[in-house]
Amino acid sequence: MKAYVFPGQGAQFVGMGKDLYDNNAAAHDLFEQANDILGFRITDLMFAGTDEDLRQTAVTQPAIFLHSVLLAKSLGDEFRPDMVAGHSLGEFSALVSAGAMNFADGLKLVSARAQAMQRACEMKPSTMAAVLALPDETVEAICAEIPGTVVCANYNCPGQLVISGEIEAIDAACEKLLAAGAKRALKLKVGGAFHSPCMEPARAELAEAIAATEIHTPICPVFQNVDALPHTDPAEIKANLIAQLTAPVRWTQTVRNMIAAGATEFVELGPGKVLQGLVAKIDRNVAVSGLQ
Repeated sequence: MKAYVFPGQGAQFVGMGKDLYDNNAAAHDLFEQANDILGFRITDLMFAGTDEDLRQTAVTQPAIFLHSVLLAKSLGDEFRPDMVAGHSLGEFSALVSAGAMNFADGLKLVSARAQAMQRACEMKPSTMAAVLALPDETVEAICAEIPGTVVCANYNCPGQLVISGEIEAIDAACEKLLAAGAKRALKLKVGGAFHSPCMEPARAELAEAIAATEIHTPICPVFQNVDALPHTDPAEIKANLIAQLTAPVRWTQTVRNMIAAGATEFVELGPGKVLQGLVAKIDRNVAVSGLQ
């Protein structure tokens, strides 16, 4: 069985999507439609902007969404997923590709999400840090000891977690994690504490937009971040999308559950190869490939 997976923030690169724009007429038209919906030419930033341009959350998220969704659309009848999943932002790409949302609604939600997250970041100094080579339980226990807000945000693969929270709490946690034997506890260059309680203002803001968006039954199960389980019910999908902003991304468990459900081949659609690497580390017995 074939699973398609869609990357999240951090996978962007200058030039992303340009081949699609130049060589696929349908993709070209949707890129131009996206420029109109967003109110600025995101294609200019994707194809010829700077790394700094692409690092802005309000640009990064719709850019990765566009690249991923248009890759899926470019496959035409070849896109026949048995299941899909996306990492954080990638969950929106997965839902649109699987027919749970139309293209325009998905893009509007992603843009609203990015802007709400940016505003939440500006309200409180916060960040994220990658933690390598410690058991999940050890990282969770140390985070629980630290005063202030610091939580596990991304369970990426065994031995690779990302923690998220207030800057002082992150600094204190990194110090303790290194003392506990972490190979690395390194702050990331991100705008704020995604997938943590610091995103509560964004969650509240986005809940209304998600509630007002029409969600359909997807063509296949969508394994969602918050519980790593397959969903097809529109009401459940909406609730999980809202919860996702302040809840951790359970990617390790998601991939394991997809394999348990029969997935033998994972195809990453979107910029970069991050998810291909994570899937391979979670289970080396499955086939992994990508299209970007």
